[in-house]
Amino acid sequence: MMKKILIIIIGLPLLFTGCSESFLDRHSLTQLASDNFWQNEKDALLGINGIYDVLQTRQLYSGNLNGEAGIPMYDNFTDNSYNQWKWEGPGNYVEGNVSASTGGMFENFWLANYRGIVRSNQAIANIGKMTAEQIEDAAKNNLLGQALFLRALFYFNLVTYYEDVPLITEPQTLETAQVAKSPKSEVLNHIIADLQQAADFLPITQTADRFGYAAKGAAYGLLTRVFLFDHQWDNAATAAQEVIGLNQYDLSLPYAVQFTEEGENSKDVIFSVRFLEAAGFSTNETFSSTYTAQPKVDKQPMPNLVQDFYCTDGKPITVSDLYNPDNPKENRDPRLLASVWFENDVFITDRGTVFNGNNVTGFGLKKYIRTKNSALGTSTGSAGGQDFYILRYADVLLMRAEALIETNQIGDEVYSLINQVRQRPGVDMPTVQEAEGAGLSQLQLREIVRHERRVELAFEGLRFFDLIRWGTVGEAYDRIVADNLKGYNPRYQNKRSETFPIPLSEMDANKALVQHEAWK
Repeated sequence: MMKKILIIIIGLPLLFTGCSESFLDRHSLTQLASDNFWQNEKDALLGINGIYDVLQTRQLYSGNLNGEAGIPMYDNFTDNSYNQWKWEGPGNYVEGNVSASTGGMFENFWLANYRGIVRSNQAIANIGKMTAEQIEDAAKNNLLGQALFLRALFYFNLVTYYEDVPLITEPQTLETAQVAKSPKSEVLNHIIADLQQAADFLPITQTADRFGYAAKGAAYGLLTRVFLFDHQWDNAATAAQEVIGLNQYDLSLPYAVQFTEEGENSKDVIFSVRFLEAAGFSTNETFSSTYTAQPKVDKQPMPNLVQDFYCTDGKPITVSDLYNPDNPKENRDPRLLASVWFENDVFITDRGTVFNGNNVTGFGLKKYIRTKNSALGTSTGSAGGQDFYILRYADVLLMRAEALIETNQIGDEVYSLINQVRQRPGVDMPTVQEAEGAGLSQLQLREIVRHERRVELAFEGLRFFDLIRWGTVGEAYDRIVADNLKGYNPRYQNKRSETFPIPLSEMDANKALVQHEAWK
C-alpha cells in the first residue's frame, strides 16, 4: 500500500493573516507580501498547501464528534440519518429552527469556503506571474491546476447550498471589499471554466511527492458533478467519459474495505481529503470517531434508509421471498452490512462491545467509523487518520448513467454502468437485467439509478446534493416524518429546507449583500 504523504502547512498564519475572520472583514484582506514570496517553486508549493489546509476545517471535511457539523454529516439534512445533537446544525435545520442569525455551522461553512477562495485567488494570481526562471512550466501548470480545481470546489460548495453568492476571482483590497452576489448561473459558469482549465493543466497521475494532489480525473469528476447539478446532461455524460477513458480507476477493492484506512489508496478513490494520526502529529480528523458505549449518536441511520436496501435477489424487502423480518440483516445487500450496525452487533471489535440498539433510530453508523478501542484513544472524540472521499469512481459511473438516462440515450451502456457498481467485489448484487429486467423505460431506469446512488453513497455527504438537484427534498421529508422518531419534528419549508441562510455576520460586514429571498 502506498505510504500516505501529508500536505503539511508551516507558518501559514504569517502568510495568510486573519484567515479565521470573515472574508469581507478588513482583517482578512491583507495580502501576501509579493516582494518576498512567490519567488520559486517552494513558495508556490507552500501557497497551494495553504489551500489544501482549508479542506481540513471542521465545517468542511475533518468533521466533529459533538460539534458543529461538516460535510461528512450532511446526510443528516436528509432521510438518510438523524442528528441527535440538534444544535450541531442539521437537526435544528430539519425542524425549521434556524435563521440568518443562527451562527455555528452555517456561518463557519461560509467562512471556510471563502477562506479557501481567498487563498486560491492569491495562488492563481501570483503563480501565474512567475517566470520560467522561477518555476518550470510543467510544475507551474500543475500548481495552477490545483488552485483552479480547489477554487471550483469551494465555489461549488457555496452555490449548492446558498445559491447566489459573491463571485471573487482575484485578490481583494480594502477598496474592493464590498461585493454583491452574482447569480447562481454565473457562478456555475465560472466553476465550469475553472475546472475545464484545471483539466487541461493537471497531469493524469501525480508523482509520489505530490501524492494527495488533484489529478486530471478529479477535475473531470467534479466537472461531471457540476454539469449534473446544472442539468447539462450531455456535458455531464461527456465529462464522466473523460474520467472513464483515463483508465486510472476501477472498483476492484471490496466495498467494506473501501471505507477504512486500508482502502484509502484504492482505484475507486479519485480525490480525497487526506488525514494522518501519528505520534507527535495529527491532522485532527474526527468524522470517523465514535462513542465507545454506543455508535456515533449524532449520525444515526434512519429506518427508511435501512429498509431501502434490497435483498440479495435484487428485490425490495416488501416483495422479496428472502426477507426475514425476525433477522433483517439476513440476505441483504452487503453494502447495508458494511454501512450500518444492527442491534447485537459487536461494534468495538477489540473489546467485544455490543450495540444494544440504545439510540433513537435503533441503528448505528458503521461506514467510515473506527471499530477498535485502541484507535479511539482515551477520548471517544480523539483524532484519527481516515481520509474523506470527495470523488469516487462508483459515483462517476452512476453520474454518467444518470446523464444518459435523462437524455433518453438508453442502451446497453446504461445497464453496464449500473451493473459495474452493483457487482463490485464484496457486493455482487444481481444485475439490472436479472433483478428488474431488460428493455426498461426512462422512468424505470431513473428510479433504479437514484436508488443505486442512495445505497452506494449513503453517509458520504451527497444525499442532500442529490435531493436538491432532483427536486425531491419534500418527498424525503415525508419519509423522515413516516419514521416517527421520538423527539424529532421535521418540518418541510420549501426553499428554507433546500438552502442555507447567508450568515447575519456577513450581511453586517458586507452591505452589498442581499439575503436569499427564502430567508428574508
